[in-house]
Amino acid sequence: MTRALSHDDPLEGLPSRAKIAELILGSRPPRDTYVGWQHYRTHCGLLVPAPTVSPQQWSMLPENRQYDYDLYRELTNANLPLQDTPMHDKVNKLIRRRLSGNTRKKDDPTRAGVMISGWGNYGKTASVCSAGAVFEDQWLKLHSCLIPGSLPGTRDLHAPVVYVSTPVTATPKSLCTSILGFFRAPIRKSASLPELVRQVADSLYDHGVKAMILDDVSRLRMHRADDQDVLDLMRAFMSLDVTLILTGVNISGIGLLREATWNKKTRQWEMPPLESTRIHGLEITQTEHRFELIEIDRFRYVTPQQIQVFVNHLKGIERHLRLLNAKAGMLTGGTMPEYLMRRTGGVVGLLGRLLEDGAQEAMESGKELIDENLLDEIVLRRDEPEQAPDQPLAPAESSAASKKPPKAKRRRNTVFDDCGPAEATGS
Repeated sequence: MTRALSHDDPLEGLPSRAKIAELILGSRPPRDTYVGWQHYRTHCGLLVPAPTVSPQQWSMLPENRQYDYDLYRELTNANLPLQDTPMHDKVNKLIRRRLSGNTRKKDDPTRAGVMISGWGNYGKTASVCSAGAVFEDQWLKLHSCLIPGSLPGTRDLHAPVVYVSTPVTATPKSLCTSILGFFRAPIRKSASLPELVRQVADSLYDHGVKAMILDDVSRLRMHRADDQDVLDLMRAFMSLDVTLILTGVNISGIGLLREATWNKKTRQWEMPPLESTRIHGLEITQTEHRFELIEIDRFRYVTPQQIQVFVNHLKGIERHLRLLNAKAGMLTGGTMPEYLMRRTGGVVGLLGRLLEDGAQEAMESGKELIDENLLDEIVLRRDEPEQAPDQPLAPAESSAASKKPPKAKRRRNTVFDDCGPAEATGS
């Protein structure tokens, strides 16, 4: 016999088990298609977190409702919301400003582009796609979701934003194929490159495309002739009334769009001339002056302002997590902020992964609380052993004479601080 619930049901509004199963088991279409992008745009951030329930309230629930609640808690904890961080705001502000200006130009033959660079797990794609979705929502409202100039009684596919992942082995043809694949447009196998370029141009115009996100452009390598041709094709798209938004890992340092250096006076990335400019002499302005490059940084923990920004981010995660024994300050009290910074280096993706795994472990173990002892059992790829697993401990040297003279310090690779690149020495 199950105990009756009180008049105030703590799980009021909790989806049914069938709906929870649908949310977990349902597949989503790939984002690099029109259907997939629309699914992302219309569903991003709409997951309602599970209601907060005390351990006493949970114990009074029937077993089947306990199972439903725990299942929905797992779904909630695994989907941390995208928060307004300085990094996200920086990307959103730049994209909003660029798209606002470009979509109002009438006579300029080209549209300036944006490049978003950063290391892995820094949140580049999440920030760019979020900004693109916000722009599309606003753009659709301008003309009641229809393409301006469309004929009454006709059907059209209005796609203000296109999301495309750069092909692994990129060629001009494969890039055109990827863009046309977003619309599921038919492609003739025997189509020549000029025919594909024209088909892409027609598709972008017919569907009212205003912004095209090209993700993972760091797959391009400028020592390959095909990749250089792909870059030329990207620049050609800038004359189609479309704003290009390129994202990739370490764009400024891998030779893509030329090796860039940070100018502290102008606070801008500067790109030196390509070797090919000795022959053509035109590539400098084709790339350097048509893109604005920004670097997404990680959380820092040095100044009081940086510390507060990181703690505010942890507060947002803390409010979202659903653990029965969670308490105020679970992630922000004591030494927990310093611990999380040390474990993740301030990388937003690693931080999210650590806390998601920690929440799952807290539920499975019955602890229902995240603390440092629990997180010590979670392995991150960033974690490094203090010594090699098979290397025996070296005995401590007691005699000063047995100590070897210190080796001369050598220069390390360039690292980046808040103001751009800085040379670090030592090991």
